[in-house]
Amino acid sequence: VVVTAGVYSIVGFEVTPATVIGLLTTLGFSLYDTVVVFDKTGTLTVGQREVVDLVSAPGTDASTLLATAAAVEKFSEHPLALAILKKSADLPVDRAVEFTNIDGQGARAELAGETVLLGNRLLMESHGVNLSGLAQEGARLQGARRTVVHVPRAGRLLGLIAIADAVRPSSRETIQALQKRGVKVAMLTGDNQATAERSGRELGIDMVLADVLPGQKADKIKGLQSQGHKVAMVGDGINDAPALTQADVGFAIGAGTH
Repeated sequence: VVVTAGVYSIVGFEVTPATVIGLLTTLGFSLYDTVVVFDKTGTLTVGQREVVDLVSAPGTDASTLLATAAAVEKFSEHPLALAILKKSADLPVDRAVEFTNIDGQGARAELAGETVLLGNRLLMESHGVNLSGLAQEGARLQGARRTVVHVPRAGRLLGLIAIADAVRPSSRETIQALQKRGVKVAMLTGDNQATAERSGRELGIDMVLADVLPGQKADKIKGLQSQGHKVAMVGDGINDAPALTQADVGFAIGAGTH
C-alpha cells in the first residue's frame, strides 16, 4: 500500500474488507457513519467488456452494423470501444474522420461524408435519433444488465450493440463483509438508473449513484459528505483521481478503466 495525499494505492487488483476496515479504523473513522463508494467498472466488475449481442435494424445486417461502429471506435481506447474492435477484428472496416469523444455519452465521426454516432440514449435523444423501431429490443438488453450502444448513421438507426462486463467473484463477499461491520456501500456508475439498480440489487448495494458522467464523480462524493457521511472511495487512480482526492480517504487500485 502506497499513500499519496490521502489516497491509498493498492498494489494488485483486489480491495479486501480487511484492508478497508483496517485503514478506516486506524484513521479513527466511525464505521457506522462511513459510506464506501465503489466505482463500478474495473472495481466491482472485471473491467474486460465483450460484445454479447447484436441487434440490426431492418435493412442492415450484423456485419455492417459492427463495421460501422468499428470505423468510429478505431480512434478510442474506451473499454466499450475495445470490445467492439475485438469483435470486428475479422471484418473490413472503412476509415472514419473527425472523431469526437462526447463525455459520458459516446462518440461521433464522419464516414464517407455521413455522420455516425455511437452511444447511449442521452446522445441519441440530443441528436433527435428515432429509437422506436428497436425500443423493445433495447429494453430487453438493458433488462439483462447489458450496456447498449446505439449506432445511427446519417440519422438512421442501424442497430444496437450489447456489451457486458462480468462481476468480480470477490465483489459480493467484500460488500457483505463491509455491511456486517456497519459500513454502508454505494456504487458509482455511468449506467442508466434502471441498469444500475439491477446491478445494485444483484450485488446487495445500499446506495446506487447512476447516470454519473466522469467529471461528476467528485461532486457525488461531496454530496454524500454534505449529508454528514465520512466517505471512502475505491476506484482507478488515474480516471477517478478527483473523486479519490475529494473523499475522506481514497483507495486507488491497480486495475481501473476509462
